[in-house]
Parts: sequence; C-alpha cells; structure tokens
Amino acid sequence: MLNSDFAFHISQLIEEGADIIDVGGESTGPGSKDVSLEEEMRRVKPVIDYIYKNKLTDKTVFSIDTYKSEVAEYALNHGFSMVNDVTSLRGDSKMVDVLKKFKPYVILMYSKDPTPRTTKEAVDYKDVLDSVKTFLSDRINFLLKAGFPKDRIIIDPGMGMFISAKPEYSFEIIKRLKELKTLGYPICVGISRKSFLGGKVEERDPISVEWGIKAIENGASIIRTHNVKLMLAALGLFPTHVQP
Repeated sequence: MLNSDFAFHISQLIEEGADIIDVGGESTGPGSKDVSLEEEMRRVKPVIDYIYKNKLTDKTVFSIDTYKSEVAEYALNHGFSMVNDVTSLRGDSKMVDVLKKFKPYVILMYSKDPTPRTTKEAVDYKDVLDSVKTFLSDRINFLLKAGFPKDRIIIDPGMGMFISAKPEYSFEIIKRLKELKTLGYPICVGISRKSFLGGKVEERDPISVEWGIKAIENGASIIRTHNVKLMLAALGLFPTHVQP
C-alpha cells in the first residue's frame, strides 16, 4: 500500500514540471547501511506499482535509483525508462544484461568508493577532473563493449562525498565541467542540499540553485534538485500551468 504522502509528492513534482523523477529505496550516503534485495523491493514496489497503474510514465520520465538488477528490471518492466546506478555497474554483474534487454537511459556516476556505501574520507587528487574523466571513460567503454547503445548513456561526476570530504573538489568540478563535455555524453549533476555547500540542510536550496545554474552554464544537461519549483523559476522555465 502506497503512503498517501508519496502519492501527493509524486503528483506535486509532475505538476511543478519535473522532467525526470528518481525513485529509490536505499540510501548510499555516509553512515548508510546495506539494504537487502527483499527490503529494497518492499520499499519501492508499491511506488512503482502506483506509478504504473496511474500511467504517470505518460506524463514524465521515471528513473530507478538502484544498483540491483532485480529492482531495475521490475521498474523497467513497469514503465520506467532510466536507471541511475551509483556504482556505475560495479555493484551487480547482472545489471548490464538488464540494461541490454530494455535499453533505458543509464546514468554512470563517479564515486571514490568501490562499494555503494559512501565514506567521509578526505581523498586528495592531483587533478580531480582527470580522475573523474578516467573513471567515467572506463565505465563507458565497459558498457559499449557489452553492446549497449551510446545514445542512452549519461554521465555524472558524483559531487560531495562521492568525490571527497573536501568541498573544494566539488566546486572545482562545477567550474571545470566543460572539460567533461569532451567525453561526448550528456552530464547530470547532483548538487542539491549536499553538505559541501555548507550551512543547515533546510537552508541550502538557494545556494543549490545558484550552483545548479553555474553547472548548466558550464555544460550540464540534467540537474538533480529537491526543489523543482525554485530551480525552474530561477531558470525562467516555470510551467505555464503553475504559478510561482
């Protein structure tokens, strides 16, 4: 049974103009714990079923945020058309077969950690963009060699703790984002409310929007945001059927 708050939130995001809605049942942030396949399915299945039953995939794109092939396959079988895998296909060897079967859009994300559990390690880089590009090139080549279509791949530099506990690296990536364009793929950036922005979580929306706009100016195609209304208003793209 889907919690009514989730149903309302999904409808609100669609109404506010979200181009993509990302659904996930497992946190991978610092301090997070492993979630079993059974538990993850228990969490996301009611949401996926609600979206499918109400044909919400006709209104916007839905992405499944998972590294487990079984979860991805269930979502793709029910109208989802994007997979957001924080492990870049390192978490489940069967994921590539699911991707080849359905050919959804897939987001390959950089992470300093080889497992889904993100650490607070203060990693140092000689050149952070070079490290990110090398990693993403490797994951892209892995997927292409498996026979996956090039035009369905999206790249994500990670940001925040996925990069390092040192905030300066995340800001540097945004400033130098055009260098990632040389890989030839659309770029997704997740800045919204991340700790590297500083301050309290509930006060981070304005600075999230500010750096989101800078990311777009420097080549980002997709911005992950918690506040769709504020982000679109700042860009002057607010849906005509909704008043700011």
